[in-house]
Amino acid sequence: MATQKLYAGAKLRETRARLGLTQKAFATKLGVSLPYLNQMENNHRPVSAAVVLALAGEFGLDVTELSAGDAERLVSDMREALADPVFADTMPPLADLRLAASNAPVLARAFLELHRAYRQNHERLASLDEALGREGGGSRASPWEEVRDFFHYCDNYLDAVDRAAERFASPDGTLTDVSKPARAALSAQGITLRLSDTEEVRSLAGKVLTLSTRTSGPTQRFQLLHQVALLTQRDLIEATLDLARFQSEAARSIAKIGLANYFAGAAMLPYRAFLAAAQETRHDLERLADRFGASIEQVAHRLSTLQRPGMKGIPFFFVRVDQAGTITKRHSATRLQFARFGGACPLWNVHQAFETPGRFLRQLAETPDGVRYLSLARDISKPGGSFQAPVRRYAIGLGCEVSHARDLVYADDLDVTNARAFEAIGISCRICDRTECHQRSVPPLERKLRVDPNRRGLLPYEIG
Repeated sequence: MATQKLYAGAKLRETRARLGLTQKAFATKLGVSLPYLNQMENNHRPVSAAVVLALAGEFGLDVTELSAGDAERLVSDMREALADPVFADTMPPLADLRLAASNAPVLARAFLELHRAYRQNHERLASLDEALGREGGGSRASPWEEVRDFFHYCDNYLDAVDRAAERFASPDGTLTDVSKPARAALSAQGITLRLSDTEEVRSLAGKVLTLSTRTSGPTQRFQLLHQVALLTQRDLIEATLDLARFQSEAARSIAKIGLANYFAGAAMLPYRAFLAAAQETRHDLERLADRFGASIEQVAHRLSTLQRPGMKGIPFFFVRVDQAGTITKRHSATRLQFARFGGACPLWNVHQAFETPGRFLRQLAETPDGVRYLSLARDISKPGGSFQAPVRRYAIGLGCEVSHARDLVYADDLDVTNARAFEAIGISCRICDRTECHQRSVPPLERKLRVDPNRRGLLPYEIG
């Protein structure tokens, strides 16, 4: 089988700029000629094996960073945007999309931003919602979407914040009770911790931090560490927010909460200790939750963030959906990219988790691009702590490409070599190519339809 050529011009230029080197100096250190480097940086030539080795040896670069993870996300997002009827029959070839994503990522993101602006304005006009029209939102992304995309394109891994959390919770790489340094940090700030039977999960008033006893132990620890992040990591969080350059104060405020949450999760599950435990237990979520005093959801989410250069874990996708099928959390370090708008494929096992509470569901699935995955799903109930308080119900999904199945305890009795064992799933109906699907809710936007009033199959139309 022929080896796939590696084109990583944008990554080479980014690496050279970060090191502050001229093309001539960079070429000398890599042991190549200046014209050859110029051709590689412009994707006229693939990155050679010798250059990959030089990048790793000379600069300590994790060569997996040269992979097309970010480019694959851009390709998926552009493909979905171009499925919009406004582009009619102008869908570019997949090769062109990949070229744009790898060679001109800034331009690709600008296109996505433009399409999102169009989509939002189109929806406002279609609904004739004058109230929204007067809000002055214009064509900008909503603050929530802006923050979501920030974490999305950071690969849901923030190195400086992650390492700061690890130094705080586990300076020597061993597992300790993170509540002790958290309480000490609060005490150093002159803040008293109080537990109370209150409806608010966490509140800080003056010098008293109150945590609700109605929440579970993992939630209390998480909220404690969230407040520690806001108090002790202010400079780091503000510097990260400055670099992100959010378009509004609302987005910046939402992102600040997100960064504090990231710190809290990384402190509860410090990188090196958690990665070692995940590998030792073969990613058994229940054992990991018990060992670290965390919830199943916290463990699953953390597994999807193990993307530290030089020390990466298995690339996982992680998603949380509500009972209506709306995606409330999403991240993917795999080639599977969730739809930016709407819900997930109804054939995915995450939707069935509500029917089997307290159990892990396993699914071997294949997406339209031919990639095969092992997917786990489980319901997550969050009681309100009293009879009258509402119970929030979600389902989480966690999965990886089937090539990693041997490293997961959940794959032990599954026949991952049997092609017929894999269920055909999609991303979302509006961009799914599958022509025969009994659960399709809407036609694919990029395909023409044939409607015959005298014939009726699974669908009231045929997909051309």
